[in-house]
Amino acid sequence: MSFSIGIIGLPNAGKSTLFKALTKNPVDIASYPFTTIQPNKGIVAVPDQRLKKIAEIVKPEKTTPTIIEFIDIAGLIKNAHKGEGLGNQFLAHIRECDAVLEIVRIFVQNDVEHPEKYINPQRDIEIIKTELIMKDIETIEKVLNKEKTIERQTLFKKIKENLNKGIRVADLHLSQEEVSQIKELNLLTAKPLLRVFNINSQSKIRPQGLCLDLKLEKEISELKKSELKELGLKSQLDQLILSCYNILDLITFYTITGGREVRAWTLKKNSTAPEAGKVVHSDFKEKFIKAIVIPWQKLVQAGSLAKAREKGLLQTVGKEYKVQDGDIIEFKI
Repeated sequence: MSFSIGIIGLPNAGKSTLFKALTKNPVDIASYPFTTIQPNKGIVAVPDQRLKKIAEIVKPEKTTPTIIEFIDIAGLIKNAHKGEGLGNQFLAHIRECDAVLEIVRIFVQNDVEHPEKYINPQRDIEIIKTELIMKDIETIEKVLNKEKTIERQTLFKKIKENLNKGIRVADLHLSQEEVSQIKELNLLTAKPLLRVFNINSQSKIRPQGLCLDLKLEKEISELKKSELKELGLKSQLDQLILSCYNILDLITFYTITGGREVRAWTLKKNSTAPEAGKVVHSDFKEKFIKAIVIPWQKLVQAGSLAKAREKGLLQTVGKEYKVQDGDIIEFKI
């Protein structure tokens, strides 16, 4: 199960710079709009100290982290929802993502043009917010005209009224039932949002929130560990990746395959053991009988699986068991 984060923002905000730093993939970075027309996709390992500690105990041949996908989506501009700057195409790319990472430019660099001519983060945030809201209003209007049931009509009208007031769908307190009724619409403002402010040493504004010098992060990503140590530099990208993981409401569980491989897996919070089994193999959910579970800390404290078993630390669970973050699971089918 792979989850994707769409990196969005105005042109020249630093989206491709971040993408390159995250994925270390060569992408076309240039100081003019619409360099990125087809979205670049990159797989990134989720930082995980627990996985390392489990591997130290098990000493497997292979250790496999869980992953998250980042998609570098080209810059949105004013009136993108009307098709400006290939806007509809870019908005469609956002629709395919599970969450949105918005890059807001605060860095000052005269040779990199700002589409609105000068730095104003609040204005840029409003432009992006407006474009996503306008696209969602368009989507809601299409389904509202066709909807037959009163219940869904009422829900769609409520969402449209709030969108017209500038309120994102994610900020409405919708019930689980209402969330499931709009899921198929894939509304852009219903997606979890994380905002990163792209700064540099000349930035006069330092807003509250996650501030990163993305150009510096890209340079750090190109250095060897010995060079980083020598220069005293440390990347903040791990914090960013984990923040993306957290806004998606995800947890990590682990499997140990006969001592050969320790592997981390991604799962939605409050999922059951059979649902976790399906992540490992499509057959596991249907064929699930039971699972053997141990929290990762207890394995590390015991020092080995054999000792953990002797101490009675392994728990047998059934289909109703809700998987906890950090569980090590063996599925029985």
